[in-house]
Amino acid sequence: MEPDFWHQRWNEGRIGFHQDRPSPLLVDHWDAVGAPAGCKVLVPLCGKSHDMDWLAGRGHQVLGVELSALAVTQFFAERELQPEVTESEAGVHYRAGAVEIIQGDAFELPGGLLAGCAAVHDRAAMIALPHDLRRRYLATVYAGLPPGCRGLLVTLEYPQQQKDGPPFSVDAAEVEALFHDRWDATMLERRDILAREPGWIAEGITELHTSAWRLGKN
Repeated sequence: MEPDFWHQRWNEGRIGFHQDRPSPLLVDHWDAVGAPAGCKVLVPLCGKSHDMDWLAGRGHQVLGVELSALAVTQFFAERELQPEVTESEAGVHYRAGAVEIIQGDAFELPGGLLAGCAAVHDRAAMIALPHDLRRRYLATVYAGLPPGCRGLLVTLEYPQQQKDGPPFSVDAAEVEALFHDRWDATMLERRDILAREPGWIAEGITELHTSAWRLGKN
């Protein structure tokens, strides 16, 4: 997706992808990921997600990356935090407590920046990208993570012909194809959520599942 698409979504408040609580699959499955205690966790395309609060509450250092400056400033303002703001070649860094968010393009992060992240939580990034960008995403963001990195990937599956993304459908076969070269990917749960999503039903969607995947970089 072009950057202007996401800036427009945030400017217009069309952020149906934002959840008002931590992701249930994160809460249910983070322990199974095996991330080291207190490690730095990358949250790509993070928006103003409550998942970052939850991870920080578990003792992790959190590094979010987000294109929209509005999303970043809202994250800190809604928590009544005054972040320290600095700049680097990666973008504008906002830091408060255990959370740092880089306002910049995840595809343009400088080499070595993610080497200190021992874990990754990807709830809204992979499924936000169309098919032709997902492999590039692996070759840039995920490639920057160190060997031994652990992760939780959350995906959606639905008949793609029934709806234009984002979010996009990413099925099990695609996850396995994307990750098989450098990562071990194990499905932890596949959950039918259509009955809880009346908006999707109103759009004519006939099937909707979400899955949690445990990742480990070789």
